Amino acid sequence: DDEEKKKSPSEGTDEKANGTHPKTLSRIGSTTNPFLDIPHDPNATVYKSGFLARKIHADMDGKKTPRGKRGWKTFYAVLKGTVLYLQKDEYKPEKALSEEDLKNAVSVHHALASKATDYEKKPNVLKLKTADWRVLLFQAQSPEEMQGWINKINCVAAVFSAPPFPAAIGSQKKFSRPLLPATTTKLSQEEQLKSHESKLKQITTELAEHRSYPPDKKVKAKEIDEYKLKDHYLEFEKTRYDIYVSILKEGGQELLSNSESEGAGLKKSHSSPSLNPDSSPVTAKIKRNVSERKDHRPETPSIKQKVT
Repeated sequence: DDEEKKKSPSEGTDEKANGTHPKTLSRIGSTTNPFLDIPHDPNATVYKSGFLARKIHADMDGKKTPRGKRGWKTFYAVLKGTVLYLQKDEYKPEKALSEEDLKNAVSVHHALASKATDYEKKPNVLKLKTADWRVLLFQAQSPEEMQGWINKINCVAAVFSAPPFPAAIGSQKKFSRPLLPATTTKLSQEEQLKSHESKLKQITTELAEHRSYPPDKKVKAKEIDEYKLKDHYLEFEKTRYDIYVSILKEGGQELLSNSESEGAGLKKSHSSPSLNPDSSPVTAKIKRNVSERKDHRPETPSIKQKVT
């Protein structure tokens, strides 16, 4: 049951007022559980496209990807709506997506993209952490392209991610992440900003309180692991909402619609200060990487140190 609580639901689909959307949208995912699948909207806006090499670094819930599945693969990536499609061939609007394309697609709702500073084997690599805590590495053609992808992904996530569901209440001490809806927010941009600001304030307070009461060194190792997991979660969420707030204060929707807009506020998200127009894609030559030895989780503060 605890595992089920961690999974992100997809509550149906949002019908657009213009009537161009079909009543039933196909869903992205390889399972029969609708709560694990993401709605595929064929009429969604394309925000960015180009060649990217992908490496799966961690599976759902941050579990290390088996070594045989960590190799680099090159795709033509299309950020369409809140979904990053990874296709074998260059994007053509009139061409239907294959089953393999839908299987490779990644939802960016409640996701966070950043420069993969802890990965040094290849240049221009960004890290994408999804709502279900999968971690993917993407190699772009240039530093500018890498920053462009970071900007657009974070902007889409900030503008369209719906407010999270309340945390589950139970008697168990085991930490469980709140559910993150995959549907598009129904809030206005001003309401969305207030929602993100409220969440940022809440998590900042919760993180400070959490670190004020570290577990005693005599407790069981399992309890220490739970403490570290919650600390890592709160630290990541604080960073994510801080970036979302910065983007919306800069005018998130306008940044998406105008790729040449300057965005000084995006500097806080470690992204390029501008959303540059998409450059013409050039096929990349990617060498297969046998293994990735560095853990995707950042260092957490020592439990022996009391942080106030």
